[in-house]
Amino acid sequence: MRTRSISTATALAVSFSSVVLSVAAAGPASAVTATIGSPAGIVVDGIGQRVFVGDDTNDRIIAADYSGKLLDSVSGIDGIFDLALSDDGTTLYAAARVSHEIVALDAATLDIKARYPVATSIGPLYVEFTGGKAWFTYEDQLNGHGNLGSVDPADGTDPVTLGQLSRDSGVGGGPFLDSDLSAPGLLAVGATDFFDMTKDLMAVVDVSGATPQVTAWHNGDYSLNYVSDIDLVPGSPQVLVDGTDRHAYADEKFTAAGAYPAGQRADIASNGLVAQISDAKVSVYRPGATKPIRTYAADTSVLAWAPDASRIFALVSSPGGCTLKALTDPTLNVPSLTVNAPSTATRGSKLTVTGKLSATVPLPSGAKLQLTRSDLESPKGKSLPALTPKADGSYTFTDTPLAGGTVTYKVAYAGDAAHMAVSASDKVTVPLTKPTLTLNKNGSVYNYGTDVSFTAHLGSTYKNRTVEIWANPFGGDKPNKLLKTGTVNSSGNISATVDMTRDTEVTAVFKGDTRIAPRTVKSTAYARVNASTAVSKHYKTAKIGSTSYYWFHKSTDPLLTTTMSYYKGRKQRFDLQVYSGGKWYSAASEYFALGTNGKSAVSLEAPGTSGIKARMRSVYVNGSSGDTVNSTTYGAWKYLYFSN
Repeated sequence: MRTRSISTATALAVSFSSVVLSVAAAGPASAVTATIGSPAGIVVDGIGQRVFVGDDTNDRIIAADYSGKLLDSVSGIDGIFDLALSDDGTTLYAAARVSHEIVALDAATLDIKARYPVATSIGPLYVEFTGGKAWFTYEDQLNGHGNLGSVDPADGTDPVTLGQLSRDSGVGGGPFLDSDLSAPGLLAVGATDFFDMTKDLMAVVDVSGATPQVTAWHNGDYSLNYVSDIDLVPGSPQVLVDGTDRHAYADEKFTAAGAYPAGQRADIASNGLVAQISDAKVSVYRPGATKPIRTYAADTSVLAWAPDASRIFALVSSPGGCTLKALTDPTLNVPSLTVNAPSTATRGSKLTVTGKLSATVPLPSGAKLQLTRSDLESPKGKSLPALTPKADGSYTFTDTPLAGGTVTYKVAYAGDAAHMAVSASDKVTVPLTKPTLTLNKNGSVYNYGTDVSFTAHLGSTYKNRTVEIWANPFGGDKPNKLLKTGTVNSSGNISATVDMTRDTEVTAVFKGDTRIAPRTVKSTAYARVNASTAVSKHYKTAKIGSTSYYWFHKSTDPLLTTTMSYYKGRKQRFDLQVYSGGKWYSAASEYFALGTNGKSAVSLEAPGTSGIKARMRSVYVNGSSGDTVNSTTYGAWKYLYFSN
């Protein structure tokens, strides 16, 4: 039951005695979690509630508490292979295969109490404590077969004894060992010959007396499958091989006594619970059961029960080595619970939710499921009537979601004396109703500086009647600005005024409520520039026909000064036309930059000929005038006449 904890690959390497595994060294242990490089034995002290783990990579032993937190460590033990704890929990024994010794340590302080040299070429390997002695396996130097040795801490003269198996094991390499407090003085021994894979060994040896006596023995053909683990079954004359096959022993023989589902190795608790490693999971079985009570996802090859069977300690693979994890509540079965709701539903219409509650350990009759609906109106959840599943664990219920958005249905089982609490949920998308929201004045064009009232209209909603109106003037120098936020009037309207000095995108925003979807609408209105032109150097104004002209002498250059709403980089277009034969003809069209004061003065060269009629205007052209923040605007024509 005290787990032997080394990988099969490591055992092979040791058996061939020429290779030491190369494992990447782990970094420093975390202040919270005990981390090791390569596992080399694990044993649990139930009195001090400490877990001891051998770290072969770093030649050290660590001590951790029941949460996996590192408490202490000791280094300098060369080639740690396995650990064992004395029956009273005061002495920790380590098998050091490289330095060929059994090292005894104070379990409370990890101080080394004694070193017992072992005269073997390979070993010591696996170690167990029973019958007042530390027992270990090794490879016999004479015949190359596995054998058994012991350390008697009470014998100060010659504590180490080798060759304790009364029969030749016939297998190369050191066999696995196991002992159990419920059967003091018994050892389980198991191995497969790495040199002759057709042979395997399984034995139970009574070591309570002066000389070990074989209680049961199998040393023959490959009938047990590959033996990589063996456990004494507490309270029963049985052994468990590779975490799978049970064998009863009596009259020096073994008899098949049943099996658990296929696994690789196991440890057995004092109450008979079996923690089995199978692939990347750990399953807990009651004695003789074929369905697990509990299954953990844990990529491990090393585990050990706490003596009180309250938890299992596993060395779980992690970057750089392994991390000690406590697997708690091993006797509580984890039920399977499913929830299946439609992916979408119509708000205000009934929908059906189905699912199933099942467990490998039968659930109590009348088990209740608690139902909760969470949505925009009840974000913390609203309880629905509880229900009892059918005999097969299936269940069905209906509900009518009134709120839109994401609706979550959660089903929960509170657990019982044999089962963990479990819950599951599923989500339903319930489309919100699209509201009516309009905003007027889209596409309208206004003179510069006109105050324009924009009105948003909101149709019927559930609760929210608030609308925001934003104004975003064209150009990157002015931010989007909130003009107004408020509740619409009884007609569903709300208005805000914009000073139209630029083209402006006006936005009405309704943020929705629990039944009505958010909505945003936009209206783009346009603003002309403010443009005027002053004429100077004329000598009079007078009408020709019905049109008023500025009169110039034929040799005078008119000065035409345009004032226009300023924007950085803006230009005005100067258009000139000449009258001839009853029609106006374009004579020139040219862009002139505005000063920062918004003015642009253009001097027109005098024609030197009398009787000439001309006209000019200033124009802002969206895009061509250097920017796009206003709408194209044509200034008024100014009429010029050149006399004598």
